[in-house]
Amino acid sequence: MGKDPSIYLDNAATSLPKPPEVARAVADALATFGGVGRGVHPASLAAGMAVAEARQAASDLLGGPGAQRVSFQDNATAALNVALAGLVPAGGVAVTTTASHNSVLRPLFRARDERGAEVRIVGHGPDGSLDWDAFAQAVEGANVVALTHASNVTGQVYDARRAAEAAHAAGALVVLDAAQTAGSVPVGMAALWADVLCFTGHKGLLGPQGTGGMIVAEGVEVPPLLEGGSGVRSFDERQPRVMPEALEAGTLNAHGIAGLAAGIGYLERRGVEAVARDEARLAQRFRAGLSAIPGVRAYGEAAEAGRTAVVAFNVGEADSGQVAAELSAGWGICVRSGAHCAPLMHRALGTERQGVVRASFGPFNTAEQVDVALEAVEAVAAKLR
Repeated sequence: MGKDPSIYLDNAATSLPKPPEVARAVADALATFGGVGRGVHPASLAAGMAVAEARQAASDLLGGPGAQRVSFQDNATAALNVALAGLVPAGGVAVTTTASHNSVLRPLFRARDERGAEVRIVGHGPDGSLDWDAFAQAVEGANVVALTHASNVTGQVYDARRAAEAAHAAGALVVLDAAQTAGSVPVGMAALWADVLCFTGHKGLLGPQGTGGMIVAEGVEVPPLLEGGSGVRSFDERQPRVMPEALEAGTLNAHGIAGLAAGIGYLERRGVEAVARDEARLAQRFRAGLSAIPGVRAYGEAAEAGRTAVVAFNVGEADSGQVAAELSAGWGICVRSGAHCAPLMHRALGTERQGVVRASFGPFNTAEQVDVALEAVEAVAAKLR
């Protein structure tokens, strides 16, 4: 079996390759779009129409309440910052879990340090499972629960509906970080009872970097974080509170959003369920193969609500960065190593020192690539033993 110099297994960071129509949409937009909402000439109207269609596509794919409740942001990190800055009150209580990415943790710690908020963090076990008894206690008296839908380290999908039921019973709003699940597994905002769903465009949605956003449920108001040009109500002294302009100060990245819409269109045609099924088979094949390699350990055994196509592993006591470098230099296998911006999850897993190697599969990976990757891991493990 020969080496493939271009086996990309880092789709949980940024999906690659993109569907060809994504690049075409961005190129066409660069050649034709004016500013969104900034004029009545054809170039501006074309940009506005494309963004409106992208809002509807995102709402439809992710089970939102409609296009007007979709606010585009630069990525999930920006969306989470807007949501948490707006919804966690001074002196309030926010709850999250050790599976959270720094895109959730750091805005919450900022609310703690600058606005006196209390941040309660519910733990996960060494197998990645959530402590549900502790969660039920933590949400009492909370204002906001910021929940990671799936761990970016282990790929474990958490029972967001169960968490939302407990949060709402306690009177808290739910902000769902769907950066790892949007486009990769079926996501239904309404079915999951999320009040705000934050997503990024460059991972499972197959769009360009610099795209993403948030969907806000009817009846929920997220105060603006940024203020500035809106294209509407220009004589108002403060940012208009009407959605989606309330959360979109400045000129939108219409070129990137056109590419995001093309990525969503690809998923709609192929079907998110089909994509998720195909990716899961690849991840299962890889995980099973790892179990047969001496000295290799995979993480995140528990899977109460399923998995994304992410497999985290280590080779003995070797540093994860060394393993990833060996896989890249010797085999052309592209994976990610380190802490993955999720420090608390590594404490739960016991991997603070070495991090983990993360292989993540996308819609264009193949079983043959999985087998080459397993051959590479086996060779690296033998070398490092």
